[in-house]
Amino acid sequence: MFTTTGSRGLDKAPLSKGLLLVLSGLTVVLTLLPQYNHLFTYSLQAITLQHQVWRLVCGRLICLDLKDTFCNSLLIYNFRILERRFGSRKFASFLFGTWVLTALVDFLLSEVFHYLFDYQVSELPAGLLGPVFSLFVPFYSSIPKVPVTQLLGQISITNKSLVYIVGLQLLTSSPFMWLVALSGLVSGKLYHGNALRVQRLLFVPRWLSRVGAFVLEPLFSGPPPSNDPPLGMGATLDIQRQQRMDLHDQQMLLAQFHQARRNHRPPQNGLMNWNRFFPSLRHRGQNLPPEPQPHPSPPLQPHPSPQQLHPSAPPLLEPTAPPLLEPTAPPLVNTPVAEEQVSTVARLMEMGFSRIDAQDALRASNNDINVATNFLLQHLG
Repeated sequence: MFTTTGSRGLDKAPLSKGLLLVLSGLTVVLTLLPQYNHLFTYSLQAITLQHQVWRLVCGRLICLDLKDTFCNSLLIYNFRILERRFGSRKFASFLFGTWVLTALVDFLLSEVFHYLFDYQVSELPAGLLGPVFSLFVPFYSSIPKVPVTQLLGQISITNKSLVYIVGLQLLTSSPFMWLVALSGLVSGKLYHGNALRVQRLLFVPRWLSRVGAFVLEPLFSGPPPSNDPPLGMGATLDIQRQQRMDLHDQQMLLAQFHQARRNHRPPQNGLMNWNRFFPSLRHRGQNLPPEPQPHPSPPLQPHPSPQQLHPSAPPLLEPTAPPLLEPTAPPLVNTPVAEEQVSTVARLMEMGFSRIDAQDALRASNNDINVATNFLLQHLG
């Protein structure tokens, strides 16, 4: 199974969980009561000719096809990483803004299609499909891809491949789904790029967000993910033991990191010993060639004392040797990131991470942007 983005579960994503439960539940109810399906069809002809404006709301919320509901729910579940990254209020503002924009773009594209091919589009697929397709725009531009495996040695499988495959599968469900998808992508690009300052016109007010957080968040807040890592079938005891050791290291260092933040003291050199997060790099250091040992210098000949040179001279007090200091380990030097990695650090900082965390993650991952961003999103996102 392809690796999805973000940690498992719906923790810190109450809006995504509410959409999954409410919309899927209403679809099941309409499946059991098919006599009411005509009230939730997205009919452009009924809106324009019969002035049934209420269909712009009812026809663009609930999916009438179980296949569309399944694919739409799977996309919302994977897009929960955007809610965790940007916050529930900004995520809700994006959905609301693109929901309004797609209503306008749907009519515009249908008229363009009628003008080019002389075919009138009378009905479009129902459901919250336009805003979901618009989420592909910030997902593509904001979430980095991490290579997972190679298929046939040519096709690279990443953590985002499953999301794109589900989107392509949703396109095949109905003949005019491509028009809804194109409308969603155009609306998502307009809202994400803040064209004509649309983000200042279409947004969720702060007071409404507070009311929703107070009333709905206790109902739809998901439990935190389990601490036990999933073990593959047939895993040996050594693999299980190594996974538990890596998890223990992560828990200890994350606890130290949160303790430093609670004390309002910035951790020295970023997160303490980031190399412990990456066991592959830790074991890689054991294969390095041994450092050259300095050649021992020949023993020094003792100098004759003044008493031996002049026997008649009065004896002198022997000088006391200075106390020997025990050798201390050289201080850890925080090696600066190379100049060519400045742009990479800036990209991580644009995602919301601090400069110290970004530099430490790149340094510990051997300047691998994919490994560093994947870890930051998994544990500090």
